[in-house]
Amino acid sequence: MAQFSFIPSGEVSDLAEDVREIFEELAATLAHEQRAYSGECHPPVDVLETDDAVEIVMDASGLSPDAVRVVFRAGVLLIAGEKAPPAPRGPQTFHLVEREFGRFARGVRLKGAFDVQAARATVRAGELTIVLPKLADRRGRAHRIRVTAKTDRTA
Repeated sequence: MAQFSFIPSGEVSDLAEDVREIFEELAATLAHEQRAYSGECHPPVDVLETDDAVEIVMDASGLSPDAVRVVFRAGVLLIAGEKAPPAPRGPQTFHLVEREFGRFARGVRLKGAFDVQAARATVRAGELTIVLPKLADRRGRAHRIRVTAKTDRTA
């Protein structure tokens, strides 16, 4: 069974360089209407485990796939991006605003063996789903080492 723990947003210092690079890349590549020029948001995240994988699901309502990056380094899955507010539709007065917009960085520390090359991340129906397939834990198992005969007498 994999183990995990959330990394509070203010404590992603181990990943500060990755976060900075992601925000710089987004600033350079996102269209104006996709940018969140101010604010910080905290999209909720769920972590679940199946026999074959660990899945991380984050609310992504209104989030463009182009505006999010996922990085796995040193046992930490980092999800960072920008959620832009909706474009104004003419003169309007807000009476209630509960949805968050802005930059975000969410980190989940995972312990276990994962096939990161086979990992996938998809945005569908307002959710970002990241699937990290597990690798079989081989610790404690016997490993057969093939024995061959050496034909010459040199060491």
